[in-house]
Amino acid sequence: MRSGSCEGEELRENERVSFERSFDQSARFRVCFVCTGNICRSPMAETVLKRLASRSGLGDRVTVTSAGTGDWHVGEPADERTLAALDARGYNATGHRGRQFDPAWFDKLDLVVVFDRSQERTLRAWAATDQDRSKVQLLLSFDSDQSPLNDVPDPYYSDAAMFDQVLSMIEKACAALFRQITPGIRQGTS
Repeated sequence: MRSGSCEGEELRENERVSFERSFDQSARFRVCFVCTGNICRSPMAETVLKRLASRSGLGDRVTVTSAGTGDWHVGEPADERTLAALDARGYNATGHRGRQFDPAWFDKLDLVVVFDRSQERTLRAWAATDQDRSKVQLLLSFDSDQSPLNDVPDPYYSDAAMFDQVLSMIEKACAALFRQITPGIRQGTS
């Protein structure tokens, strides 16, 4: 993880406290989506999975959050193109604020979902145990129509059309992920 100024470290500490306070320990399944800066892909996936859980009546049994591997956008809202792509499909992520993943969160999570192999390597390196490393999974690994070698591309340096394409990939893969975790959630196990 990057080290920053005292102000940046204080903000990261505040984000950690915020995460701890908002993290529902009674939820039966806890997932965190992690991308690079927590302003494009991971807020999309967080928003999509929250809606899937809510619409299925399982919203109270699933805690969904997101973070980034880097600290560049801590405290910032999601990228405006992310918000526009989500809004065009009826989602709302206007309250999102970027935060950096903290390895201490592994103990509180059942699944850490990443978007590319670089993030997968980073998170597995941050994991202290084999059990924590096994929680790190590529999002597209849940979608049987995708090659397990495919990454969800980072749309940050692209146009709005790429954000729409990425959201489509995320919606499809999140639906597949949700289908896989639903039986365990319904049975009360994770």
